[in-house]
Amino acid sequence: MVEYALILALVALIVLIALIATGGQLLNLYSNITATMCNYHVGC
Repeated sequence: MVEYALILALVALIVLIALIATGGQLLNLYSNITATMCNYHVGC
């Protein structure tokens, strides 16, 4: 049981590091998608 908790903690740490490292890029991607949708008058 302890092994599963350690694996889960390691996976959560990796995901957190990945989100911190790519956070700016994800924000730019979201902004680009939103702007494109507004240009085509979809969901704006």
